[in-house]
Amino acid sequence: MKLAIVIINWNGVKLLKKFLPNVIKYSKNHSIYIIDNNSSDQSVYYVKKHFPSIKLIVNSKNFSYAKGYNCGLKNIKEEVYCLLNNDVEVTEGWIDPILDQFKSNKFLVVAQPKIMDYKNKTKFEYAGACGGYIDYFGYPFCKGRIFNSIEKDNGQYDYDSDIFWASGACFFIKSNVFKELGGFDESFHNHMEEIDLCWRISKKNYKFQKKYIHNSKVYHLGGGSLKYDNPDKIYYNVRNHRWMMIKNSSHYHDNPLIIVSIYIISFCYAFSFFFSFKLKFFISVLKAIFSKRNKNIRYLIPENQIKYHYKKSIIIDYLVFCRRKFSELK
Repeated sequence: MKLAIVIINWNGVKLLKKFLPNVIKYSKNHSIYIIDNNSSDQSVYYVKKHFPSIKLIVNSKNFSYAKGYNCGLKNIKEEVYCLLNNDVEVTEGWIDPILDQFKSNKFLVVAQPKIMDYKNKTKFEYAGACGGYIDYFGYPFCKGRIFNSIEKDNGQYDYDSDIFWASGACFFIKSNVFKELGGFDESFHNHMEEIDLCWRISKKNYKFQKKYIHNSKVYHLGGGSLKYDNPDKIYYNVRNHRWMMIKNSSHYHDNPLIIVSIYIISFCYAFSFFFSFKLKFFISVLKAIFSKRNKNIRYLIPENQIKYHYKKSIIIDYLVFCRRKFSELK
């Protein structure tokens, strides 16, 4: 089974210098591609000069994460893609456990490794940890990370498990499934496009599996493109959450209380920034709340029962019952 490791990059020459050599060192016998979103720094020059064996795809402009990958992957023929952020440190043997699973399980279509924090290597990383889940209201969380509560890795999740979504920081997917579903939804621009894609995969075929593979490990720096405390990141997260629900959730349309609840939560979120005197964040959330749904986003009727969809509210669990660890959820 042939694997393509595909790194998307925009003005990330410093990150490439730091993390690319390790990818090459621990990914021998696998093709490595870099999709460059029309960088204005020395990214393309650096790759051509120092790593001429890497296949370089240069987009005509900065298409962001979703469209950047969609454009770049059109001409990549390998059976499995590993979509890898340019700020990820891979480890020795990181590929084999995941490829072995793809080879032995014909229903496996998406996988992710254990994603640790590059800055604090004893803790899971915010964007992915040990695989993603989603609650009744469409709010995502991870095994090892619920909102801003991030667990230490004490081996508590050292077992393979089914997941609802895999992190876009290190996202393995069968290429035929990616192409059949039209790739990422480009209107999302940045953030949650991988969750939306995983949701669509579950609805496409209930036999398809998405897994967290525990004996593959990488370290993610995080915030390479947008820092976690960036107002634009807040905007995309709030807006894309609502758009994702419009597309994929039948009960969003069938139950008005779901819609009302999501708006109430979003307004509370906005005013938490207002009363903290973070006006840029307050404005970003308001803009996201009132953003018009892109016409290209279509409502998809669910075809199958979705597994690993948490039937409760993760917000109530977190704020009311103080369940801050995945193992505490019921």
